[in-house]
Amino acid sequence: MNKSKRPFTKSKRSFRRRLPPIQSGDRIDYRNMSLISRFMSEQGKILSRRVNRVTLKQQRLITIAIKQARILSLLPFLNNQKQFER
Repeated sequence: MNKSKRPFTKSKRSFRRRLPPIQSGDRIDYRNMSLISRFMSEQGKILSRRVNRVTLKQQRLITIAIKQARILSLLPFLNNQKQFER
């Protein structure tokens, strides 16, 4: 029998840790449009927490901020503009 010494070896694949999308200095609020727009799809929908990779508390604050910005007409409720390619 020709068995290797270590049949169950872990792969030594290194991976880069993904940076958190919200740094500690960032304020989640309806006026911070550059931050809020990162958590919305092109259609104007709020992305899920799993896609955003944020905590539950952060996702709630993001959702509230987006809804406030929509009510104050800073963000559209829908973005249905079709983009045609020619």
